[in-house]
Amino acid sequence: MKYNLEKGSHTVYALQYHFVTVTKYRSDILIDEIAERLGEIASDIAADFNVNIQNVNGGSDHVHILFTAEPTTELTKFINSLKGVSSRKIRDEYPETRQALDDAFWQPGYFLATTGQVSIDVLMDYVEDQ
Repeated sequence: MKYNLEKGSHTVYALQYHFVTVTKYRSDILIDEIAERLGEIASDIAADFNVNIQNVNGGSDHVHILFTAEPTTELTKFINSLKGVSSRKIRDEYPETRQALDDAFWQPGYFLATTGQVSIDVLMDYVEDQ
């Protein structure tokens, strides 16, 4: 099996994640300049957590973020910071979003999944052969 590996002082790892969150009321807010600004904010926050954003994309009412992280990354703190800071900054920089969304920018929940570099079937076969 071939992985794209990262290295720490005592670890070798490949931790990749797919994060999705939705705007409050599924409002069509993430368009043009606001969507671009969200990507910039996400990258700034990621740097504070030693997270590497691979891609940011989505629709007008949701965002998908692919990122890699270290084994010591506190994912819930990163995600809460990402949602909280982006909400505050976008609502401050684009006052029109406050009218559409009242007191919150994002829905309370989110989706987070690990993404593998190989399929689960390949991994199962590999482990079986060991």
